[in-house]
Amino acid sequence: MQLTDTHTHIYYHESSALDEQIIRCKENNITRLFLPNVDSESIDKVFHTTDSYPEICYPMLGLHPCSVKENFKEELTIIEKALRKRSVVAIGEIGLDLYWDKTTLPLQQEAFRIQVAWAKERNLPIVIHCREAFDEQFALLEELKDDKLFGIFHCFTGTVEQAKRAIDLGFYLGIGGVVTFKNAGLDKVVEQLDLKHIVLETDAPYLAPTPFRGKPNESSYLLYVAQKVADLKQLPLEEVAQITTQNATRVFGI
Repeated sequence: MQLTDTHTHIYYHESSALDEQIIRCKENNITRLFLPNVDSESIDKVFHTTDSYPEICYPMLGLHPCSVKENFKEELTIIEKALRKRSVVAIGEIGLDLYWDKTTLPLQQEAFRIQVAWAKERNLPIVIHCREAFDEQFALLEELKDDKLFGIFHCFTGTVEQAKRAIDLGFYLGIGGVVTFKNAGLDKVVEQLDLKHIVLETDAPYLAPTPFRGKPNESSYLLYVAQKVADLKQLPLEEVAQITTQNATRVFGI
């Protein structure tokens, strides 16, 4: 059995703790970790981690929408320079976030367009962060839609209708710890989705699944997300692992 964590900020952990977490990942058959960048300051952390564990960790680069401020073009310049020097498997995480600050929406939209252009130039997927901005995000994707636009809606927590719209636009849905939360409603959505549209993630160190909710998350906890999805779909855990890992391979090309 092979599980894939398509979205983990595992580089935020201290190196000693990280060694132990990588071991726990392997013990739980989590053999691939995909690391999204958030801003210029996290670039070195991402590559230090992927260089330290090249057999399991893969890098992405992008500017997180919550990091989009007045100086976002300076941030993008730094990230693009890194893209010229190093290979990555995706542009991410990028997108729109209207939960924390609605005033930066025009800047977030411009940053998103620029980074989607990077992805298309390099034939890479994008990994989308979308929080309280589905209508605005879908409008942007419709604007930019072509045969080179594809990727993952990370930490998807939308409705069935929003899920289908994302799928129609060429995106997989990243399902994480929220699916294990009581009353979150994501379990009801996942029940109605075909596994061929789903990838698994932790978003560590955030959004730890039950029974670790409220504590720091780690990629080894992906096993609990996978088991919940297996229970919802009434399928063996091994089948969920196989299908979702195949989906991840299709997205990232590895």
